[in-house]
Amino acid sequence: MSEKLAIHGGPKAKTTPNYPMYPGGLEIGDEEKKQVLEVLDTKYLFRYYGPAGVESKVRLFENAFKKEMGAKYALATSSCTGALISSLVACGIGPGDEVIVTGYTFFASCAAIVAAKAIPVIAEIDETLTIDAADIEKKITPATKGIVCVHMRGMPCNMDAVMGVAKKYNLRVVEDCAQACGATYKGQFVGTFGDCGCFSFQYHKTITAGEGGMILTNDLRLYDRCCSYHDTAACWRPDRFAEQRFEGELFCGSNFRMSELTGAVMLAQFGKLDRLNARMRSHQHRIIDQIRDTKGIRVRPSNDADGDTGICIMFFLDEKEKVGPFVDALKAEGVSAGGIFNAGIPDWHIYAHWKHVIEEKAPTPVKCPWDCPYHDKAPAVKYAADMCPKTLDYLGRVVHLDIPPQMSDEDCDMIAKAINKVAAELA
Repeated sequence: MSEKLAIHGGPKAKTTPNYPMYPGGLEIGDEEKKQVLEVLDTKYLFRYYGPAGVESKVRLFENAFKKEMGAKYALATSSCTGALISSLVACGIGPGDEVIVTGYTFFASCAAIVAAKAIPVIAEIDETLTIDAADIEKKITPATKGIVCVHMRGMPCNMDAVMGVAKKYNLRVVEDCAQACGATYKGQFVGTFGDCGCFSFQYHKTITAGEGGMILTNDLRLYDRCCSYHDTAACWRPDRFAEQRFEGELFCGSNFRMSELTGAVMLAQFGKLDRLNARMRSHQHRIIDQIRDTKGIRVRPSNDADGDTGICIMFFLDEKEKVGPFVDALKAEGVSAGGIFNAGIPDWHIYAHWKHVIEEKAPTPVKCPWDCPYHDKAPAVKYAADMCPKTLDYLGRVVHLDIPPQMSDEDCDMIAKAINKVAAELA
């Protein structure tokens, strides 16, 4: 006979507190303080010029990051959104172009395409909850110039399939690694497969300085063009006021530079990345090992289980109507959990709530890029909240649990017990 659920008056399966999902944020300590105080003591606050004889923390962070990830070039930015926009522009994406993006990602992945003056085309996800390469191919038109593939919730995309489509149609690939810093696919770090890889250091991410981003690339021309867009003042150039060294090096850009204070925090945080990911992977595997055969639930399949960062566990129920009661019962058991898609609750991680795009909203009466006169190679892109039914079906049946690295093995075992206890009654 199954144990009485806590929501019905039974004992809780988990009796320890839940940690907030700020993996690196909760680890901020003496290392970060030391790095920041060095910046303040030297008064070197801007990476491109300042007191003589001082080494830039941002540059040190870039060098450490590219070495660890196995890329030739790294450029630190003020945010991942800035990294995405800079990368898309560097890849030559602009007016008249279409870029395919997954329907399950934070809205910034899509907004960056619009900021580059290209038109986003929204693709389905598969059961891994990452972009469906088969649907990418269905969405390609003569106007398609690139793909933004998102390694969502720590899970690497099927990069063999994505890069196969990109190569077949000669498309640019920008990897959004905002939620997957340190993830790998078949032993290679995400962010190093496509033309550019973009990372986030916002406070919810694995390592953090509150805000910040990074671009990885193996192409010197792309690196230089990313530099141009991220710093329109051209402070980054060896001779700031010299003529351009190659066609397309200099153009009007923006200011997405990372500050030295941010770089200092990130230099310390980066030293903790491997340890944080190892903890989360260990916790994730420990819980999954105890629920993978549980009747009524199906753990999200993986493109590379060993490469997943382990930041969460997601599992499917067979009907979306069961998700709400299941989540409520888990919460009563002492487990922090949630569903993903509810049509009545706005969430900017799901395309159906991207009213900015669905309604083609713009800051001026000219609705750039949707009314772009250069978009003449393909029919107008149409949007609707129900345009990706597979995506909504998958997300509507998922239960989601964060896996903070600060948890103990005991926490993991109690979470697994709670899931099994609730599944016995409600799945």
